[in-house]
Amino acid sequence: MPTYEYKCDECGCRFEKFQRMTDPRLTECPQCQGAIRRLIGAGAGIIFKGSGFYCTDYRKPAESAKPSGTPAPVAKS
Repeated sequence: MPTYEYKCDECGCRFEKFQRMTDPRLTECPQCQGAIRRLIGAGAGIIFKGSGFYCTDYRKPAESAKPSGTPAPVAKS
C-alpha cells in the first residue's frame, strides 16, 4: 500500500496517509476541515544493501569458478 501526501489549500497543513490504491482520496483537512489536494510524490527510491552491487552480492565466488583453459568433462553415453 502506498503512502500519499496531502496539502491543505486553506491552512497549508501537509500530512501523509497510508492507504490502498482503491481507497477514495481524502477531501478534508484534519486540522481546519478545509479542502485538500493529493500531491504527486517521488515515490520510493531504490535501496542498495550490502557491500556492493553484483560484484559482491550476486556473482559466484572466484574459487568456485573453473580456471580458463581447463576442458569441461565430456559426458559418456
